[in-house]
Amino acid sequence: MASAAAAAGSDLPAISTSAAPETDGAAAFAQPPATDAPTATGQGSTPKAASQVPVDANGNPIPLERREPTRILGLMPNFRTVSGGAKPPPPGWKYNFTVANHQAFDYSTFIFLGLTSMSAEGMDSHPALGKGVDGFYNYTWRGFLDKTDNTYLSAWLLASSLHEDTRYYALGSPHKIPTRALYVISRQAVARTYAGSQTPNIAGLGGKVLTQVISRYYYPSSTTSFDALATKFGYSVMRDVAFSAVREFYPDIAAHYIRKHRAKLLREQQQQP
Repeated sequence: MASAAAAAGSDLPAISTSAAPETDGAAAFAQPPATDAPTATGQGSTPKAASQVPVDANGNPIPLERREPTRILGLMPNFRTVSGGAKPPPPGWKYNFTVANHQAFDYSTFIFLGLTSMSAEGMDSHPALGKGVDGFYNYTWRGFLDKTDNTYLSAWLLASSLHEDTRYYALGSPHKIPTRALYVISRQAVARTYAGSQTPNIAGLGGKVLTQVISRYYYPSSTTSFDALATKFGYSVMRDVAFSAVREFYPDIAAHYIRKHRAKLLREQQQQP
């Protein structure tokens, strides 16, 4: 588990509200993002100092198990997630567009796009798109348009026009797991206004619907029936729910293994002559 803790530690700042041992690891774990992508917990596009402790809206240190990393497992982008209790930068046309750009063109996007395209080609999800290299190409560029359309519509255009904050605000501990699971599912239908009150997630759901409508112009007609588009919409919602569940519970798992790894290191140091 030491390797798991090390991997988790590279994503999640390793300082909690307890004192000495966890504070000493600040420089090692509180690394700034690899790019200048604005994050939900940062201020604008300026990376935080490595030794700075993340704080909530009241200026209190955010517990380790409630801190969202910029990337999950060092790979999956997590730019649009807000740590529990944190006060994120205010959304707006410029901020939302910048985040959407980083989300759409992040290197991990192309890794997952390649994997999903290979899977779709292998399962022959849309026979009209073909098989082999040509089929893989056909799935890949269409999949890229699907993803970027949804990102810009949901995270920028509709969100900015309707003044909806579609970032994921993690509920976190000490809430019970069933409560958090229901919260994850509910975020598909509920967003926040710029003022912080809850509102129907028109930007999020509307972006998914418009993405399917637009896709009719670049998919073969045999793959754009109502049933086919409804199935793609359903898969899109399920993927979002699954990723939101990862964002919600990953900090708890990472914090557990970080502390476990530290305890092991401390025991080893104490056993040294």
